[in-house]
Amino acid sequence: MARATTRTSTTKARAGKASAPKVLSIDIGGSHVKILATGRRAKRAVDSGPKMTAEQMVSDVKTLAEGWDYDVISMGYPGPVVHNRPVVDPANLGPGWAGYDFETAFGHPVKVVNDALLQAIGSYEGRRMLFLGLGTGLGSALIVDNVAQPMELAHLPFKKKKTFEDYVGEAGLKRLGKKKWRHEVFEVVERLRAATQPDYIVIGGGNVRMLDKLPPGCRRGDNANAFKGGFRLWDKDGVVA
Repeated sequence: MARATTRTSTTKARAGKASAPKVLSIDIGGSHVKILATGRRAKRAVDSGPKMTAEQMVSDVKTLAEGWDYDVISMGYPGPVVHNRPVVDPANLGPGWAGYDFETAFGHPVKVVNDALLQAIGSYEGRRMLFLGLGTGLGSALIVDNVAQPMELAHLPFKKKKTFEDYVGEAGLKRLGKKKWRHEVFEVVERLRAATQPDYIVIGGGNVRMLDKLPPGCRRGDNANAFKGGFRLWDKDGVVA
């Protein structure tokens, strides 16, 4: 009887693993749209920019993903998302994103989250984590015990009537220079640490490479974690976003 029970449990485990959906993970940026699918090692990319509409992105991704097998889609969007749809058009892309029905356009189930949240989910290692993305602006997300929450900390007032993003975003880096910018990053991190009380902080985004060292209690993120986050979004035992 015990041997039969073991075989039944093994069969169920295999069935559960086999039923996991194959995911197409999409990372939308101001310069490129990058994609990666379950089981694939090399990402594919297409140029984006100020003329790329939501409709054009869908068309380009369908072409880009030809030959790949996928059941569902995860998408990291460079802006706020509510109820699985963007609420405003991004500043560095074309029009037509707010309210767009990606699920109908792709013909597959789609989960859309803020791009910082997608990278945060891919970076998460349990407990209470604050994610900060240094790029054109300042992305932010908080994950507590596997429950993820996108945050809009970038536009909160910081000092001299300017916001956090004004100091540590791309414009702040150009205005202040690398040395002063690094100092401001450290100060912003400490203020946000005090406000959110995380167990650890992950600093990601394209400009994390400009930091020669990190503030205490921080580790370096990686843009590739956005794909990992996209796969995790469909893991039934993973992070809830």
